[in-house]
Formats: sequence, C-alpha cells, structure tokens
Amino acid sequence: MSTMLARRSLARAVAQPAAALGAAPANARNMATLREIELRLKSVRNIEKITKSMKMIASTKLAKAQRAMDAGKKYGIANNEVFNHVPSDKPTPNKLFIVISSDKGLCGGIHSSVSKATRRALANVEDSPLANANANDAKVDPSSSVMVIGDKSKAQLQRQLGGNIQMTFNQIGRDIPTFTDAATVADLIVSSGVKYDSVVLIYNKFVSAISYEAAAMEIKGEAALKESDSFKVYENEDDATQDLAEFSLANAIYAALVEGHACEQSARRNAMDNASKNATDMIGTLQMQYNRGRQAAITNELVDIITGASAL
Repeated sequence: MSTMLARRSLARAVAQPAAALGAAPANARNMATLREIELRLKSVRNIEKITKSMKMIASTKLAKAQRAMDAGKKYGIANNEVFNHVPSDKPTPNKLFIVISSDKGLCGGIHSSVSKATRRALANVEDSPLANANANDAKVDPSSSVMVIGDKSKAQLQRQLGGNIQMTFNQIGRDIPTFTDAATVADLIVSSGVKYDSVVLIYNKFVSAISYEAAAMEIKGEAALKESDSFKVYENEDDATQDLAEFSLANAIYAALVEGHACEQSARRNAMDNASKNATDMIGTLQMQYNRGRQAAITNELVDIITGASAL
C-alpha cells in the first residue's frame, strides 16, 4: 500500500509544471542578462575613459617628439654626408643588426614592423637590408649578430633569433631620447667585443602623423673607413679613426631613436583613438540591448499583473 502511494506521489510531482516545483521564474534569465549587460556597460565606459586619456597624453607627447625628431634628423643627415663622401670598396659581409624599438605597448604594430623587417634583413644579408622576402619562411643567417633596443621587439625576436641576439637594452628613451642615451648604447656596443664590418640600424621611419614604415640605415665600421681612398688622404691616426667610427655610430643611433620615438607616439595616439571609437560603438550596442531587455522584463511583469487581476 505504501509503495502504491509513493508511486502516485512521484507521478503527481512529475506531472506538475516546473514552476510548481520551486524553479526560477520565467524572467529570471532575463534579469541575469540585464545585470551582465549593465556590468559590461560599466566596464566598457571605464575603458573608454582610459583610452581617451591616453590619446590626449599621446597627442601632447607627439608634439614634443616631433620637435626632437626634427633636431635629431640633422645628426643623421650629417652622418650620411660623411659616409657618402668616403665610399669604400671593401666588402662588409659581417653585419651587426641593431633593432630599435621600445619597452612600452599599446601602440599598434610599431614593434612587429621592425621585427618583421629584421627577419627579412637577416634572410637577405648579402642583398639589400630590407629586401622582399617572406619573413616566416626565410632562412636566417646564423653568423649575423643582432642587438635589440626595447623589450617588446626582444620578446618577438627571441623565439626565432635567440641564437643571434648578442645584447639587449631597455629603459632607453623612456621620455624623449637624448644623445647621451645613444652615446651610452654605442659605447656598450663597441666595448662588447662583437666583431662587425658595418652596422645596420633597423627602425621605424616617420612618414606622417598617421603612418610609418620600417627603414634601414647602414654605418661603416672602423676597418671600412681605413680602406676608403678619400679618408686616407687625411692621414689620420688609428685612434682618430676609431673615435670617428664610434661617434658616427652614436649619431646614427640617436637619429633613429628620436624618429622611432615619434612613430611610437603617433601610433599610440592613433591606436587609442580607434579604441575609443570602438568603445563608443560598443556602448551604443550594449545600451540598446539593455533597453530592449529591460522593456521586455517590464512588459512581462505587466502581463502577469493584468492576468492576475483578471483572474481575481
């Protein structure tokens, strides 16, 4: 008898609707969704405030970086004039590649630009430093040495070029690069003991406020200067030749640093501007979803109230 009663009770429980068993109301999922949308709206609004602030800061720094770049370019122009007037027939098969980047992110593809250019350059050492080649499929010359300025490019190049990297630098040019920073880097490169015939600087060239491109600058070493017929006319001593080679390297590094810094600030401003626009669009979409969900929840509650009143 008790077994039959238990079976009947179980059958009645199964036949009853889910709401009678203590399940959540029909609009519970809708309320949870509204809560999630509200939290996401708050998060996106906070992100929008941050990106707008970073855009304003980058815009302010870009003006200073452009002034420093215009002054620093004069060093690079003078440096090129020296090497254009002292051509050398001595081949420079042993090249040292210096990648100029920075330690900070949130600036678009500024770091991957020089990283890809470095892979192409190492795959075509005997040709132009930035010859067209597939950076992923190209074979890297194991004898080439690489030095990296900036932690971001170092992390990108470490996997494929870990055996070629001889030295890395960070905390260089945190604000606006100075000639002292460039001279310090040049002194460490010269005293590192790495043998090279020429130095190839790979950096970002400032095209306009909204664009940049990877570029390469080659600086002849001390041996190439000694072999130049135009340079031999002056009958300089070895110490003078060594000092000129180191000073020319510091000049070129300084010109590349200030130009790369201007590209970084420009790219960060553009990236934060795009992020702010995307956040604004996302806020509009989420606000519409929230309003529709809230309206549906209110409509359901009104239907329940009207239905209950009619039943009474």
